[in-house]
Amino acid sequence: MGTVNGLPAHVLLVHAVVVLLPLSALLLVLTAVWPAARARLAGTNALLALAVVALVPVTTSAGEWLERRVPSTALLHDHTELGDTAIFYAIPLAVLAVLVWWRQREATGSGTGNRTYLAPGSTAVTRVLVALAVIVAGAGMYGIYRIGDSGARASWTGNFSTTARNDGPHD
Repeated sequence: MGTVNGLPAHVLLVHAVVVLLPLSALLLVLTAVWPAARARLAGTNALLALAVVALVPVTTSAGEWLERRVPSTALLHDHTELGDTAIFYAIPLAVLAVLVWWRQREATGSGTGNRTYLAPGSTAVTRVLVALAVIVAGAGMYGIYRIGDSGARASWTGNFSTTARNDGPHD
């Protein structure tokens, strides 16, 4: 993917990933920990997390397109290497979001008949899912922070002044 309305698609798509992946991570922890949130938001978060999994390769592909059109720097190299890891944060979030949602379905009996596969009444399984959710969500948020920070550094290092211009009325 190249450009959208004259701008590199990557600079637009990256904002979606930077917002939606941490949102999905927070919702994962919330739905894993809190039964009322699970009942209301687990399905929505499963869809959101799956959308992020689909969005990450589109964003990294657009980033690779952009990488071939800007000057190569060490900061850009660091960013592209880190950017390639985003999918490894998105997939575990999506898998756990789907598991939390499916377990909720089994707990309420909606669409599963009498069979249960994920032990919806088991406290031990719930604790394991909560622990995994916290670990995966934390890793995902930290990973996306590192990727975004490296992209900002690649884009802005040496491209602005810490001293304000004095060329007119500005606040």
